Amino acid sequence: ENLKNLLLAPPAGPITVIGIDPGMRTGCKVAVISETGALLENTTIYPTEPRNDVAGATKTLMTLIQKYKISGIAIGNGTGSRETEGVVRNMLREQKKEGIFCAVVNEAGASVYSASDIAREEFPDLDLTVRGAISIARRLQDPLAELVKIDPKSIGVGQYQHDVDQKRLKGGLDGTVESCVNRVGVDLNTTSFALLRYVAGINESVARRVVKY
Repeated sequence: ENLKNLLLAPPAGPITVIGIDPGMRTGCKVAVISETGALLENTTIYPTEPRNDVAGATKTLMTLIQKYKISGIAIGNGTGSRETEGVVRNMLREQKKEGIFCAVVNEAGASVYSASDIAREEFPDLDLTVRGAISIARRLQDPLAELVKIDPKSIGVGQYQHDVDQKRLKGGLDGTVESCVNRVGVDLNTTSFALLRYVAGINESVARRVVKY
């Protein structure tokens, strides 16, 4: 039930998004994602402790907003998310950017995705933390398409998942993912093989060939 609710969370749709993976000492990783989920640009800002470079962060974000006509900003709910959200909301208010919305996104499993084979395939040359910011941005656009790339057990639903029969748990979770994907459908022009493989009648090798084509 929890997994189904997460997967069927309302998508923001095909909009350009800035994804921010908050961090304190190492800074916040920023990724700009196109309407189709492609990476356009990435950088790092330091609006929180210890640097507190709010002016620099504001300047960087405003440049990206103007350059890519951003519609939404997604902030991961990890360490430093509240401070980062405060900086972003103040910036949008002061710069009178009423048309842009800011949302805090559940980042459970983003680090698992970042280190996964799927992420390495998608972005072989990028740092783990940048992949995390990309995942956060895409979760705002289309939670289902992004969350299917992660083992359901790593999405952070259910406290007692290790106490039950693992084979039955996997069967139940996979069935839920498949049912959600088939209920919503897939856009062939933007889908990843990770999403397409859950469509009834399509296996992973067929999904990979379709995406490649």
